[in-house]
Amino acid sequence: MSTRDLYVQDPGDPLWKVPASGAARFSWEYDDGRDRLLALYQKGKDKQWDANLRIDWELEVDPRDPLGTPDESMSLYGTKYWDKMSEKDRGDLRQHYTSWQFSQFLHGEQGAMVCAARIVESVPDLDAKFYSATQTMDEARHAEIYSRFLQEKIGMLYPVNDNLQALLGDTLKDSRWDMPYLGMQVLIEGLALAAFGMIRDTTTKPLPKQILAYVMQDEARHVAFGRMALRDYYKQLTDAELREREEFVIEGCYLMRDRLRGLEVLENFGIPPKEAAEFTERSEFLHLFRKLLFSRIVPCVKDIGLWGERLQRAYVDMGVFDLGDSNLDLLMAQDEELAEKLDAERFAAEEEARTAEVAAAIAEGAGEG
Repeated sequence: MSTRDLYVQDPGDPLWKVPASGAARFSWEYDDGRDRLLALYQKGKDKQWDANLRIDWELEVDPRDPLGTPDESMSLYGTKYWDKMSEKDRGDLRQHYTSWQFSQFLHGEQGAMVCAARIVESVPDLDAKFYSATQTMDEARHAEIYSRFLQEKIGMLYPVNDNLQALLGDTLKDSRWDMPYLGMQVLIEGLALAAFGMIRDTTTKPLPKQILAYVMQDEARHVAFGRMALRDYYKQLTDAELREREEFVIEGCYLMRDRLRGLEVLENFGIPPKEAAEFTERSEFLHLFRKLLFSRIVPCVKDIGLWGERLQRAYVDMGVFDLGDSNLDLLMAQDEELAEKLDAERFAAEEEARTAEVAAAIAEGAGEG
């Protein structure tokens, strides 16, 4: 079956072409480079993994309840539309919400893969090229995982959200080599980590928990890479150049806060657009998501040196200025530790089951003897 047959709505032209600009940069300096970045590159090599082996794809997923999250997490819950729904309708709604969320993850990961490849091409420093090459592989693995989950377990895809597509386009069209870093590593990865983390911490289903925990372990390295590279570079820029990048961040933050809400799902269920927007804005889970979103983006933006007066005023307006002091290193460390803990628990349980199976076989053999 063609992927196109699984789309809820027509995704349009199957190939999206973004005009590329800017220079490909080669470096003939093959010295050791920056120790911190090379250490991250080594970690990127050491932490490569195979999604076919690390993830237990045999785990069953009920498409009508893929995540096991409370119904209160859906913005339609408690409305007159929800009350009129049958159990089948509510199951369909859960399936559509999960499909929309994971479809945006999938499209975003493909965008991240393309951006990482562009960084390899355009960044002037060889150590950054080395690391970006490992990230390109990471993002390919993530796109592979989300595609498989959607096709095999959910059976449904949504087209890329118009605003996510616009942010990807703006990131890729810019000829300045640092913009794929800023758009992808800071904004889009920050958005993704907030969404991944919220579902990882609330789902009761083992397969999506595995997927999100393992993907977030990779993403923690990617955010660290973007911070290192941009912090070093932005120290060299003029005030005017920094303001241009701050404007990009402000526009991107408002875009993600106000327009990535999953209204397509509600409209697909016949909810008028105005009511769909009102229900979504009242959702406590949306408010929590936005707080998580900015808990990762704001301290990162401050850390890399984009903290001008206009950007600070924008964050005050959004009510997230105080998050600039959040401990981003702690959040990233927790993302890595959770993945390792999940591995340990899974493999300990499997070892226990194997031990019990061997003991049972020995006992059975002794009885026959």
